[in-house]
Amino acid sequence: MPVMCQAVIDAMEKLAPAQLAEAWDNVGLIIGKPNQEVSKILVTLDVDEAITDQAITSGIHMIIAHHPFLFKGITKVRTDQPAGRILSKILQADIAVFAAHTNLDIADGGVNDVLADKLGLRDTKPLKITTADKLRKLVVFVPKSHVEEVRSAMTMAGAGHIGNYSHCTFQTSGTGTFFPLAGTNPYLGKQGQLEYADEYRLETIIPEKLSHTVISAMIKAHPYEEVAYDEYPLLNAGAIHGLGRIGRIAAPVSLRKFADDVKQALGIPYVVIAGDADKNITQVAVCGGSGAALIPSAAAAGADVLVTGDVKYHEAQEAVANDLAIIDAGHFPTENLVIPGITNYLRQCARQANWDVEIIFNTISNNVLSIY
Repeated sequence: MPVMCQAVIDAMEKLAPAQLAEAWDNVGLIIGKPNQEVSKILVTLDVDEAITDQAITSGIHMIIAHHPFLFKGITKVRTDQPAGRILSKILQADIAVFAAHTNLDIADGGVNDVLADKLGLRDTKPLKITTADKLRKLVVFVPKSHVEEVRSAMTMAGAGHIGNYSHCTFQTSGTGTFFPLAGTNPYLGKQGQLEYADEYRLETIIPEKLSHTVISAMIKAHPYEEVAYDEYPLLNAGAIHGLGRIGRIAAPVSLRKFADDVKQALGIPYVVIAGDADKNITQVAVCGGSGAALIPSAAAAGADVLVTGDVKYHEAQEAVANDLAIIDAGHFPTENLVIPGITNYLRQCARQANWDVEIIFNTISNNVLSIY
């Protein structure tokens, strides 16, 4: 059976949660409805007319794009103009369109992590922090017979992550009491009798955004009719998220050499550089797409070079004045490399959930810029 559009949305939400997106962005389901049946998905950077025609010809039911097709408010739909013509074609073909934009830039494993990995960066971290996860402590009281089952359910649902450690919990033994009233069906004890039960206090840490998921999994695994648990907020800082990445390369090289390395890694014939070509490069900042706004952040973080796209003359001038070199590798090449990764991720989701769906990625180069 085809999968519902909502299931694909849920999978993308796990990869790139919508709450990570910048306030000005337009992400999520742009066109279509959540209960739409989907049996063929196209993953692409952009939604232009060539991609739309490819989708229609290929029998696509849903497009997953990085750049939102509809970004600003619509005041006119002129089918004699490109935007209106594309929208008309998509609606007539009943194709759903979903976008993951700045949330995919910021997300772990998203655009900037893929770019940093492609360039061989080590010990990476966000260049400009935008959010930090809020954390909660979850405490549940479990009979000895089900401690491992409940622990496994919570950690598999996302609880217990501290830094690079998973399955972090703490347990202490004790005695729980309860008095089953009329109409109950207790796992332990009998109606009308005070029960003393050997129980464990099992506690763990959870991101606030996963609270409902973890608690639901915990209750499902717990044998009691009424589960006794506490949840309370913590002041601890959770995982940080942000735009861009900064890290180091394996060994210092000149800007000239690193520019060649960038060209080779991204499979592009040229880059534009700003700065002394003989400058030593060790600390590298990256931002897929248009990252000139991160020049101050990259300079403040001690980066030797910022690899991004769409850098203007005066922006490059500002960077060089702050001892930050620039490698402009283009908007399309620094972002499009995430598309195969999204495709593989969705294929994995499909296998795990037994979706009857075909997932392909755009093989048409829709980079509108070229050099002669």
